Amino acid sequence: MNPENPSSLTGDPATEPPESLQAYYAEPAVRQRIVEFLGADSLASATCAYIAIDDTQASYRQPRAVSELWDGLDRNLDISRALWDRDSLVAHLDIEYVNFDHPAEAYRNPERTFDLQEPVVETVRTLFGHAGMKPLWVLSGRGHHFIWRIGTGSEVYRELAKLGRSTPSMDAINSRPHPPAGECVPAEMGAAFAGLALVVEYFAHCVKELAAPHCGVPVEFTAVETGPRLHDREMISIDLSEYGDPLHTRTLRVPFSIYHKPSQQRWLIGDEALRGLPLILFIPLQGIGVREALEIRRDARRAAALAARVSTVIPLEEEGTASLLAEYETSSLAAFHRWFYSQQPHPPEMWPETYDRTPMDVLPQCARSMLENPNDQLLHPSSMRLVTRVFLALGWHPRHIAGLICSKFSRDHGWRDQWQECDPATRADFYTRIFAGLFVAGRDDLLDFNCQSCKEERICPVTECPHNLELFQQSALARRHYDQLAHWPFDRLFLPKSDS
Repeated sequence: MNPENPSSLTGDPATEPPESLQAYYAEPAVRQRIVEFLGADSLASATCAYIAIDDTQASYRQPRAVSELWDGLDRNLDISRALWDRDSLVAHLDIEYVNFDHPAEAYRNPERTFDLQEPVVETVRTLFGHAGMKPLWVLSGRGHHFIWRIGTGSEVYRELAKLGRSTPSMDAINSRPHPPAGECVPAEMGAAFAGLALVVEYFAHCVKELAAPHCGVPVEFTAVETGPRLHDREMISIDLSEYGDPLHTRTLRVPFSIYHKPSQQRWLIGDEALRGLPLILFIPLQGIGVREALEIRRDARRAAALAARVSTVIPLEEEGTASLLAEYETSSLAAFHRWFYSQQPHPPEMWPETYDRTPMDVLPQCARSMLENPNDQLLHPSSMRLVTRVFLALGWHPRHIAGLICSKFSRDHGWRDQWQECDPATRADFYTRIFAGLFVAGRDDLLDFNCQSCKEERICPVTECPHNLELFQQSALARRHYDQLAHWPFDRLFLPKSDS
């Protein structure tokens, strides 16, 4: 390997000669763009709360001081910045291709997988344009990131904080000192992040409604399993998952850093699939198209040249965010959110008399198995979606569905460190809210809520079951049609399909 020719780097940093990676990271323009993304033009004045320079996906558990950046670059580690910023609320929308049967598909066939995302990405850009926004647009290994920020002194920041709904357990997490500097997430910022989650969820609804009919594969929120297509179970994910976790735990990969995710997920992708993968650099799309960007990200010399002429400053988009907030507040989704939060889940001291007494014999075996074996069945978004759908069909209010899920997350099921620095109540609220919201707002007609689809999606954990999910599907649809959601039936399990 010739360190003078970093464009010959291979795709696995674990086997790449260290000097070849360092040749790229030593480029002054590359280093300047990385620092710029941290919130300033020098490390001393960076505004992000910390950086992550580990080589694992759990790098938020070892947050490092920003001053350790150079050491991370010299050691060729994964470089991310905290979503948490001292001066701004940072907003992020993640669009990515997911293949459950061939996890390396996006790396093996990037042109095809990025073409599949085009209707979604164009819709995102159009909607941002209507709001007068130009977020920083970055190409990742599997998709696209759109990033912008809202100043903590702005009016829209205060409005988001008023809008945000939090749990007492999340407030307690935010108020604790967090490494590396022992800082607490300010209460107003925690509330604003929760409010931002609602607005971004609304934006995602608009994207799904407009883009999904033009996509060749399903478009879903988070990575929920889908049925097989031409390339098996593949989909486009509008990944909102970071809004279900505490702000201080989430990070953003830094533009112009080396994309280590394939080798980090060796356990999932496999050694054979990793062999021969090209190097992937995480680069912004400014003045270049996606196809050209796919070429540049494999070529360290061209990427370094791009770094010399573009900016990675996260744009301040307060007026645009205020516009999105105004649209959200008059939407059907906002009405659903108000209804969702109109109920309080039962507190833990009441669980033995409430959620613990949920009758299991009326549940389909799939949902029952997920609730009885929550580690790890209930952790999957697809499982939480199925449980949410089943209990909506049975007349439960969605906030109590979240309470039931939280009661499972909060018990000792051998989680180990699964819930370290995370909040079971917020996680349960978040996933129940987004899946129930899609249904109640009319953007999910439960077409795949049937036994055959669940088997094709491989989310059914049982082989024999006396129940038929189509009955639950019909009941949920009837409840929505007759405005009978969250109403217990008086003399039968399911709501009838008609008034007769």
